[in-house]
Amino acid sequence: MDNWFILVISGLASGILAGLLGIGGGTILVPLQLAFGYTPLQAVATSSLAIVITATSGTIQNWRMGYINIQRVILLGIPAVVTAYLSAGFTKFIPAKNQLVSFGILLLFTIYLVDLRKNLSKKEQEIEQNQQSKISSIISRIVTGGAAGILAGIFGVGGGVIMVPLQILLLGETIKVAIQTSLGVIVLSSISAATRHALEGNILVVPGLILGFGGLVGAQLSTRFLPRLPDKVVSLTFRVGLAILAVYIFWKASTI
Repeated sequence: MDNWFILVISGLASGILAGLLGIGGGTILVPLQLAFGYTPLQAVATSSLAIVITATSGTIQNWRMGYINIQRVILLGIPAVVTAYLSAGFTKFIPAKNQLVSFGILLLFTIYLVDLRKNLSKKEQEIEQNQQSKISSIISRIVTGGAAGILAGIFGVGGGVIMVPLQILLLGETIKVAIQTSLGVIVLSSISAATRHALEGNILVVPGLILGFGGLVGAQLSTRFLPRLPDKVVSLTFRVGLAILAVYIFWKASTI
């Protein structure tokens, strides 16, 4: 395959994004594969396989460094696994252009969610957290994990682009904790989505493995640097990254 080197570099870039921003990297991988001539369904399914490897790499590194709360990951991961598996079955019915336009809009909306939470004072955050009931917490986790799973199944992404802002907004987590937890949940949701796509024969195994192992290296690098960065830097990088990806997604949609 003539594109192997480009696939490795692309996987590396997606891995860096995964560890730094708490996303699976599919926002880069899916449009890239469309440019290579893969069908939209193949691109989404193959991206899911690559994300399994990338997110697992970053999560293992976070766990070794003591930055993963297993209980938090599982509580968010359960609804993500269910919705990822179910939504992956509907992907073949959605036109590629509609997928990309919808996802671009979603990226812009997540920027708003991050800014909204940023404007809340620390005192207000403490009040919200102390008053949050157990039922409210369960519902918030179902909504957050479920939304991530839907994105994983339909768009071939990890779901971190929506999960991180929702963790900050609904669960009162700091952006670093949200990113690290998000990456762990992405492992579960991407496995679920990839399993469904594999059963339906949608995955291109070799490109998926190349992208995934390139991402493995990138995730290992970025997860080592995340704890050293100030919260403001991570937050700004996250929002700017979403804006750039949204513009890119809209551009790709206009070419289909």
